[in-house]
Amino acid sequence: MLRITIPGQNELSVKNAVFDFNGTLATDGKLKSPVKEMLVEIEKFLDIYILSSDTYGSVQNECKNVGAKVQVLKGSNGSVKKKEFVQLLGAEDTICIGNGKNDIGMFEICVLSILIVGEEGCSAKALLKADIIVKSSEDALMLLLNPKRITATLRE
Repeated sequence: MLRITIPGQNELSVKNAVFDFNGTLATDGKLKSPVKEMLVEIEKFLDIYILSSDTYGSVQNECKNVGAKVQVLKGSNGSVKKKEFVQLLGAEDTICIGNGKNDIGMFEICVLSILIVGEEGCSAKALLKADIIVKSSEDALMLLLNPKRITATLRE
């Protein structure tokens, strides 16, 4: 569990982190080395879920040994599928991290959303739904490893 105090708001108690894969944790279907180690650390206090349409066919192999539960989404309507996944998980206990248009649904309902503007860019529509915007997957993961950064960003 991760507790985040934000002055002017209720304390957040987070149990889950839901990540998009391509463009968020991976570039061109490949996880970066620091991301793997950071996910292993985060898995010690949060349940990690990685959702992907698996564009490159690499998500299962790339995410082995990081302690995450991987869900490959089939077909279209990725935004709806991600939103439904987060609803079933418990949106009030879940942080969502992504970069694409198909992340909008989960951003709209989760307790905290983080958008990454990385090497693959981001969706402008998703950007408008995010609570926090960062420039890399490492920056997003550091927010979870050092939640006072979230406090500093979101305080009133």
